Amino acid sequence: MSDLEIAQNRVEELHRQLNHHAYRYYVLDSPEISDAEYDALMQELQRLEAQYPQLVTPDSPTQRVGAAPVEAFGVVEHRLPLLSLGNAFNTEDLYNWYTRTSRLLGVRQFDMVCEHKMDGLAVALIYENGQLTRGATRGDGIRGENITQNLKTIRSIPLSVTKDAPPAFEVRGEVYLPRAGFRKLNREREEEGLPLFANPRNVAAGSVRQLDPRITAKRPLDIYVYMLGWAEGITVPDTHMETMEYLKTIGFKTNPNNRQVKSIEEAESYYQSWLHQRETLPYEADGVVVKVDLLEYHNRLGDVGREPRWAIAYKFPAIQGTTRLKEIGINVGRTGTLNPYAILEPVQVGGVTIKQAALHNEDDIRRKDIREGDWVLIQRAGDVIPEVVGPIVSRRTGEEKEFSLIAKVFDKEKGRPACPECGGEIIKPEDEVMYYCSNAACPAQVQERLQHFVSRGAMDIRGLGEQLCAMLLREGFVRDAADIYTLKDKRDSLIQIEKLGEKSVDNIMNAIEKSKSASLVRLINALGIRHIGEETAGLLTENFTDLDDLATATEEKLMNVPSIGPKIAESITAFFRQEDNRNIVEKLRKAGVWPRQEIKKAGGLPLTGMEFVVTGTLKSFSRDVAHQRIKALGGTTKDNVTRNTIYLVVGEDPGENKVNRALTLGTKRINEEQFLALLEKKD
Repeated sequence: MSDLEIAQNRVEELHRQLNHHAYRYYVLDSPEISDAEYDALMQELQRLEAQYPQLVTPDSPTQRVGAAPVEAFGVVEHRLPLLSLGNAFNTEDLYNWYTRTSRLLGVRQFDMVCEHKMDGLAVALIYENGQLTRGATRGDGIRGENITQNLKTIRSIPLSVTKDAPPAFEVRGEVYLPRAGFRKLNREREEEGLPLFANPRNVAAGSVRQLDPRITAKRPLDIYVYMLGWAEGITVPDTHMETMEYLKTIGFKTNPNNRQVKSIEEAESYYQSWLHQRETLPYEADGVVVKVDLLEYHNRLGDVGREPRWAIAYKFPAIQGTTRLKEIGINVGRTGTLNPYAILEPVQVGGVTIKQAALHNEDDIRRKDIREGDWVLIQRAGDVIPEVVGPIVSRRTGEEKEFSLIAKVFDKEKGRPACPECGGEIIKPEDEVMYYCSNAACPAQVQERLQHFVSRGAMDIRGLGEQLCAMLLREGFVRDAADIYTLKDKRDSLIQIEKLGEKSVDNIMNAIEKSKSASLVRLINALGIRHIGEETAGLLTENFTDLDDLATATEEKLMNVPSIGPKIAESITAFFRQEDNRNIVEKLRKAGVWPRQEIKKAGGLPLTGMEFVVTGTLKSFSRDVAHQRIKALGGTTKDNVTRNTIYLVVGEDPGENKVNRALTLGTKRINEEQFLALLEKKD
């Protein structure tokens, strides 16, 4: 077989794959692969067509923009095509685009505009005599779906514009679902027992393409207009940036993060700044669009195939990928929880090879219908542990296996479910979703508790990482967390260990010594008592002076502490009933790790006896800071509205359940302004 024949077969296969995935993405709003994987297929086809021009056909995916429109909406033809953008995946690609554009224009330098490449659905809006008359999807770039009635439900799309607008014109924009709206929708679906949405882009696309506009109206969609398509009866500004400012003056929402830049170095700097801030944006963005600013240059540059020469999309590294879930494994946490996790076929996501990903619990696995053998979508953001977003149901073969934790850990010899680490008995409290190993001496639990004890939020002992903690346990240097304070007597033995030099050991010893002065809050948190985190530990230190005081407290006394209920009280008393735990506390005392906390009398503080719940996002400060301000004035905070709640502080995007609960109980609701006034009045 000749090279041309091999290339032709591969091109045909790429046509098939790209058409299939374009249909899944643009028509069904249910992609089977990530954007990065789609881009890789498209790049391969572009390379082959460049090498063998005779293989380029009119129906090639490189010659079209999206997928055919859905006939149910009614098909409309775009007056000017809605083109897609070429991609740059690194600095070299960006500079090559700039050099190529400079050569075509015959100029050494030109102004550009940088914009966020938002992950939503491109639409075209036509206005005639000041009124919105038609809204359509991109479709295949030539023809789109008429979704006018659905788009009219989006409040940021003006139904009419000012008298300064052209008699007839088209604007193009990106419909998107804000992150906050996405989280809110998923919370509501979780409460209703419905499958969660995978990402905001799919929800936005699916929402504007509902046959019933009332469904669209219930979704908190938004839009940013990104260009003027065409206009009649008016002279438009000379530059893209000026055009965007003009569109803003006649009523359209434009992105305030758009920036004009004078050089390709400034464009690269804009990209780098947002690469590290992308998670702070209120919307999903998968890159930066760089456009030539002068519109005259747009006409001179024209288009090539499916892409305009005057713009390029500089993509952020991928945070999603698809791979096969080979097996669901089980690890044991510090409190004995049996935690499922995904064992994956290795896949590159954002430059990192992912082999494992988080699965929260069995209920979550069943709700998402994740099965062993599934192709799954995984997501990674920053340094966060990768998680499985959901299965790609369309790729199932029928050989996938539903997951059962009990079946997974069933020990045939013992005739019962058993801990995979120690063989201990498995229990599941009636009101909880997690299974637990009942053996407090389980080696996996001991290691997890040790790692928690030395972690930053607990005793903050720098240098004692996961591998070193495992080695200390394995080699018998420690049997529990309190033994860390005996390591100074084993310094010479530690130095002999491979990869542990004298300086490293001394640094660890200094960190251990420094941790002896940690606060009581940190120590209580470090003990790893079930249901006790840093916030609850802080509440306890307001009522108990030291570990002895806490250890001897009855459940009744514990429940007198605001926000401490029966479950937490029982967990604390059960912890101190165990002999192993009492021995750890005694060893800490002998080692001099015994912080005391003076109890502040809160009786005279202005918010004493008042319980607050904060919901939604506050503009003035974070929710944690709001809680701190309340507690500083003697008040208490809770996560859910109860009959004891005095005030529900309502920020932006509040939880509907909390608001409805407050209405039912007659709890007073205050907005952020009223909350600030209350704090200032009480200070």
